[in-house]
Amino acid sequence: MSSKRHFSFVQVDVFTSVPLLGNSLAVFPDAQGLNDDEMQAIAREMNLSETTFVFRRDPAVERDRGIRVRIFTVTEELPFAGHPTLGTAFQLRDSDSTPEVILDLNVGKIPVRFESSAGQPTFGEMSQVDPEFGPTHDREAVVRAAGLHSADIDPSLPIQTVSTGVPFTIVPLRSLEVMRQLNVNVRGSAEYLESTGGKFFYFVGRETSDPQARLHARMLFYNGEDPATGSAAGCTAAWMVAHGVAAPDERVLIEQGVEMQRPSRIFVRASRRDDRVVNVRVGGNVVETIRGDLFF
Repeated sequence: MSSKRHFSFVQVDVFTSVPLLGNSLAVFPDAQGLNDDEMQAIAREMNLSETTFVFRRDPAVERDRGIRVRIFTVTEELPFAGHPTLGTAFQLRDSDSTPEVILDLNVGKIPVRFESSAGQPTFGEMSQVDPEFGPTHDREAVVRAAGLHSADIDPSLPIQTVSTGVPFTIVPLRSLEVMRQLNVNVRGSAEYLESTGGKFFYFVGRETSDPQARLHARMLFYNGEDPATGSAAGCTAAWMVAHGVAAPDERVLIEQGVEMQRPSRIFVRASRRDDRVVNVRVGGNVVETIRGDLFF
């Protein structure tokens, strides 16, 4: 008899209703018995932007605190990330009629609510923690750090760090052509971000491929690129409302992953209350693509 342990997983594509597009996620729905090092090793093995691990608890505890979920990239554990939250919540629904799933992440309780309409794929929308607005940045300092040109930056909007759990420095670019040719100095960017309180740059532009989209986005990290970044999109929702790119509570589309041939559709909105931006919500579709078992 084999002494190997095995853990079942499901792989889904998030922020799309079409298989093989969007951002892939591996979900381990029963991670009991795994330690931190093992989860990190499994995330490296899956080699996706993120992998999630679910630790079920007594139903009474879950009703009060939510379902415990931990999120790992190939290099580290994250307190929060958007597409893992949405994709995991879809997998944890008891039935198609379940209206809400609450996850207990390292950043706290995150609810995901579901909307269904006849003939349309189910839409899920997560509520993120209220945004914290960090510093605005000198354009030339960002240009030097990221290896850009001054003319690449949209001068009508600020470069600003915003966090809804993970701090992203939002950099508005001038055109779709600049976005497509983006070539970032990863080392210089990392050094600059570390010194200014950001985790990653999130590049956005008001010129889009899809005329229905409000922004086109790219996020380069870990020497690669992310097809969809729900946590950054939440920060950007707050940034858009704060700076007049979107109206309060207006649900708008951010397109991402186009350059990777993994187009993603991320729908965002945020409210304004007493001159503060609050109630950040990020949503989209999820489609299952793979089921399997991991042995080690």
